[in-house]
This record gives sequence, structure tokens and C-alpha cells, in this order.
Amino acid sequence: MEFLPIFLNVCNQACLVVGGGDVAARKVELLLKAQASITVVAPELCAALTTLKTAGKLTHLVGTFRDEHVGGQRVVIAATDDEAVNRVVAEAAQRKNIPVNVVDRPELCTFIMPAIIDRSPVIVAVSSGGASPVLARLLRARLESLVPAAYGRLATLVSSFRDKVKARFAPGADRRVFWERVLQGTVAEMVYAGRDDEARAALEKQLASTQAGIAQGEVYLVGGGPGDPDLLTFRALRLMQQADVVVYDRLVSKQVLELVRRDAEKLYAGKERDNHAIPQEDINQLLVRLAKEGKRVLRLKGGDPFIFGRGGEEIETLAAEGIPFQVVPGITAASGCAAYSGIPLTHRDYSQAVVFVTGHLQDGTVNLNWKALAQPNQTVVFYMGLHGVSAICEGLTSHGMPASTPVALIQQGTTLNQRVFVSTLENLPELLLKESIKPPTLIIVGEVVQLHEKLNWFLPSPASTD
Repeated sequence: MEFLPIFLNVCNQACLVVGGGDVAARKVELLLKAQASITVVAPELCAALTTLKTAGKLTHLVGTFRDEHVGGQRVVIAATDDEAVNRVVAEAAQRKNIPVNVVDRPELCTFIMPAIIDRSPVIVAVSSGGASPVLARLLRARLESLVPAAYGRLATLVSSFRDKVKARFAPGADRRVFWERVLQGTVAEMVYAGRDDEARAALEKQLASTQAGIAQGEVYLVGGGPGDPDLLTFRALRLMQQADVVVYDRLVSKQVLELVRRDAEKLYAGKERDNHAIPQEDINQLLVRLAKEGKRVLRLKGGDPFIFGRGGEEIETLAAEGIPFQVVPGITAASGCAAYSGIPLTHRDYSQAVVFVTGHLQDGTVNLNWKALAQPNQTVVFYMGLHGVSAICEGLTSHGMPASTPVALIQQGTTLNQRVFVSTLENLPELLLKESIKPPTLIIVGEVVQLHEKLNWFLPSPASTD
């Protein structure tokens, strides 16, 4: 390790930046975030620095650098395009033992400026030791997805409780366990969801409880998307990594399920046509029981939990039982499968509306508002409609939709096993007799389907089914 990582307090401290260009402006903006008192030495200023000067955020010394400029400075930054000037600045600062940074010249620096993830008061700094600033920025970009934007508010909240917790728990395991459960439990999730007042009240309650070491359970209703794990949201990934138990559906892809915390208990609650692993009411009660046991429960569903996913039914039960929960939307199958098939659900030339429909009702019939679905200039997407194809085609054509209307069947959309079949309402039943098409398969009906051949961009090689 060539540099010792240190966070330096420059609040209201004199800091010098030599240079008036865009690079200098970026350094000034960073110092301003740290509330430094900034002086810029340069013959002239770029537009960004001029704006800051006009706003009274910096002092501009017009002219070239002189050794006496470094006197009394907390830190010095050289950011000119003249290597000789940068070297002179570095030498002058080092003679007075003042920390100095020279942009893109680590050998002249006594400190370096890392890539920063700002979740104030939480700050994460990433550095390559000057070897590759681009690499550090790329690493920072990856870490950004792992550090929720609300971390700063969470840190502020727990900071206000530090003295109370110290008074309640002696140093050691009990205090550590309490904070771990706060920072990984319901309180933290409330902050992430923007419910800061509720989070404060929950923390007060947890601290006051005689069983403060026992965490309150919570349910995370998470959409796992249509199959491709790259389509998961940042929040979904975070909750998948911290859940104690996972209750998952049949439509959750193997690749998505592999991202769940390794030691989490996994319970299958999938449903197939006329074959439910666990009845829906039993699933509802299972979520309640697990949460009351103090567990963090991930209810993982394919697609989006609020689009034909029975998510509303499940959280109704949770709400009635007083179980804390949160809902994380996912990319629904219609959006994901259509995009991966090159079929825009709406298009100015073909479709001004899109309708999502379930292909079978609770009693197993296909009894829909065919007149509304058969309207021109709209796209109709059928979920779980494979076994009702004949009824769908008959219902649409008998209510005025042309038999020549294009139809796409998308099997295992967004995955490496994706298959797309294009036909018409008239010929679709015959296609099913010829091809071995199995669920999960989405049906898209409308003129937009004709764009598939032109816009199809996702051409996977079939993955192994072993």
C-alpha cells in the first residue's frame, strides 16, 4: 500500500487550487462539498469557476502561481495544463509540509483524490493508488449499486441513538447484535423506503422492548422480473442478499434464484395449471407465520408482483396481521419479453394503447370483454393464455378483430432459452399443433408484432437444460 487512506477535515479551512480550467473546476466542486474555503490562482477562469466566483464561493487571485501562495493552506491542488507549473506547485507545498495533489501525476503527490461514493455522512472512497483513475471510477460505479442512496439518512438516524444504546447495552456482543439487526432489519428498510418518522418510532420501540435483541420480522414482496437476472432492480438484489427465508414461485428463473443469500432457507410455492404446490391462502399464512418468528421473508415472484402475481392478496393478509412489508416492483413479462423480441408494445404507426389480460380466470374459463379487446390500434398481451389459445382467437375474431392480425408467442422470454413464434389469429391454433410450445409463454396480439423481424436484436444460443 503506497498511500494511507485518510479522511481529512477541511471544513472552513484554507485550500488552494492552482489552475482555472475544467479540471480545476471539478476539484473545486469537490472541495466545496467538504465546505472548504477556496482560493484559485489562475490568469483566467473557465465558465464553471466564473459562476462559482460570482456566487461568492471562491476567491480568485488573478495571475500566475508564486511560492508564497501556499502559505497557510490546509491542502494544495495543482490542476494546470503546464507540467512545469504543476511541478513548481508541488515542490513549494512539500517544502512547507503541506499536503499537495497534482492531477494525473501521482509521483508528485503527497495525497491522491479517490473516486467517491457520497452518502453523507457515509463516504466510500475508491483508489487505484494513481495507477488507473478510470479503473477506480469503474469500480465506484459498481459499488454505487450496492450502497443505497438513503445510507446517509440511516447513518444520521442511528447516530442520534448512539448514547441511548450505549446506556442500554454494555460494550460487547449484545450491543453489536442490536446494531446489526437495526441496520439490516425493519428500521433500515423503512429509511430506504422514505419512512423516516416510522423508522425512528420503530427504533425507539425496539430499544425500549425487554426483548430488544429479538428482531421484528418483515416481508419483502419482490418482483424477480421475466428471467434475465440483469433486469433485477438494485433494491431487489439487496433484499435478496439479506433475507433469512425465501418463498419463491415457479416463474422465478434459476439464474435469479442463484442470487439469493446462500444460507437462506428456500421454500417452493410455485403454481402450475391445476397443480399448486401450496394453496394461495396457505402461502398467505406462511408469510405471516415466518414474519412472526422474527424472520426477514423474501416473497420472490416472477415478473412484477402486482401484475397477475397475486401480490395484492398476500399483502392484504400481512396488513391485517400487522406485519411490516414492502413491495419492490419488477419488470413484468409483457415489457421484458416484448423488448427482448423486438416488439414495441406501442408505436405511433400501429398502436396507441396496450392492454394486459390474464388468459384464464379463477374458475378456469376464458371469459373476457372481447369487444373492448378487439379494438383497432391497440396491443393486447395475454398472460397465462397458452391453454386458452383457441378461445382467445375465437373471441377476438368474432368481435371484429381481423383474422390476419399478427400474433407472437414468446416462450421463456429474456432467457437464453427464449423462442419466438409469429403467426396470425387465423393460423395460431394450427401453429400450436405443429410446435412444442410450453409455459411460460406470453401472447402478444397486434400490428406491432410485424416489427419483430425488423427489430429483433436478442438472438440467444439455446442454453443447456441440464
